[in-house]
Amino acid sequence: MSETAASKVKTQLFIGGEWRDAEGGRTLDVHNPATEEVLASVADASVADGAAALSAAAAAQADWAKTAPRDRSEMLRKAFELLTERADFFAELMTLEMGKPLAEAKGEVVYGSEFFRWFAEEAVRISGRWSTAPNGATRLVTMKQPVGPCLMITPWNFPLAMGTRKIGPALAAGCTMVVKPAAETPLTMLALAELVQEVGVPAGVLNVITTSDSGGVMEPLIRDSRARKLTFTGSTNVGRNLVEQSAEQLLRVSMELGGNAPFIVFDDADIDKAVEGAMLAKMRNIGEACTAANRFFVHESVAAEFSKKFAEKMAEMTVGNGMDDGVTVGPLITAKAVAGVQELLDDATSRGAKVVTGGTPVEGKGFFFTPTVLTDVPGDARMAAEEIFGPVAGIQTFTDEDDVIARANATEFGLVGYFFTQDFSRAIRVSEALEYGMVGVNQGIVSNPAAPFGGVKASGFGREGGFEGIEEYLETKYVGLAL
Repeated sequence: MSETAASKVKTQLFIGGEWRDAEGGRTLDVHNPATEEVLASVADASVADGAAALSAAAAAQADWAKTAPRDRSEMLRKAFELLTERADFFAELMTLEMGKPLAEAKGEVVYGSEFFRWFAEEAVRISGRWSTAPNGATRLVTMKQPVGPCLMITPWNFPLAMGTRKIGPALAAGCTMVVKPAAETPLTMLALAELVQEVGVPAGVLNVITTSDSGGVMEPLIRDSRARKLTFTGSTNVGRNLVEQSAEQLLRVSMELGGNAPFIVFDDADIDKAVEGAMLAKMRNIGEACTAANRFFVHESVAAEFSKKFAEKMAEMTVGNGMDDGVTVGPLITAKAVAGVQELLDDATSRGAKVVTGGTPVEGKGFFFTPTVLTDVPGDARMAAEEIFGPVAGIQTFTDEDDVIARANATEFGLVGYFFTQDFSRAIRVSEALEYGMVGVNQGIVSNPAAPFGGVKASGFGREGGFEGIEEYLETKYVGLAL
């Protein structure tokens, strides 16, 4: 398949329903991480361009809020259908600019499009309540209304799904928005903007700005009184800075931040299923996911069996360009990402960890790293505290349930945890004890549009997806009616 998808994407800024160049005609290059070649050059927005996008969103807010819920729902439903029809195009686009294997990119289209279908169904279910005051003299009416113009900052690792997960509920709730995708992977969001326009979403409701200066362009918008909500998916350090900036206008804020997911294999686990789950939890998206299993805790009685089977499965994976048939592991996003993974691996081995399989970057063009399994990873290794964000799995052992729970919780992060057991009581006990916003029991993937995605502690706050997802874009108003 040739690099045709990228050439079909409009590369200007999408503001107020129109495609326009960035101020001064500035552009930024988008690279294919598998070949290091330039895929396209997109508009590089300035502070003035960002302000124009927010102006467009603010101007469109009142009319969009008045749009009938059924009309908003139908637009989202049509967007879901078009995404499904164009799955091959969007999958190819994501593989080209992000690197994930084509089959996995197609899976993201299925996952990402489902947020549009889910929130199409939720749009018509926004409701309030009617009640009588305790003294009987007043009637209490509670209603839901859109928050208002939203600022959305999306990451590079899931270029489609992290957009639809925010855009879907905002459209359903009646909010307008300015979306700023990652500079590494802007093409998918630009293509999505064109699709949303095609289904009839009015001008100014969705605005997309691409820029090489995310902080410089977005900070003035965050501090602008016309913005009413900020939602961000990305690193905890950046999230902290954004929360500080949002305090000036007291914005409604949703933060989906970093993770340090534990993956626990108890002595009574089905080892084959645990290995299967580990492959999903570790290698989904080449390990470049905030939900990726980062610390493997395996009971010492089954550690040898699990490590052997896990390493064998990892060694069977095929590394290469995600556009090629049979490839199961694509490139990391940049050379810096490869260096970061290598640094964490070197630190672990210097402290006594043993490489069972992999352990090296792949020479030549592209940012590839071999799937790697390490055993005997000490608790003070950096990879036990920092997100690896790559195809490297470090295994530690344990003997006691209370001890492993304490070790799993001994992190500032709290996005997701995984564990495998065949003991029903333990499944409940450990699920309640793990200090995470999401827990996978005997499964290696927790993401589901019908479930509330989000973390606790330094992994952020707010929820995306599920019944809870639309609430992030709604304010509650109470009206008292005297008799």
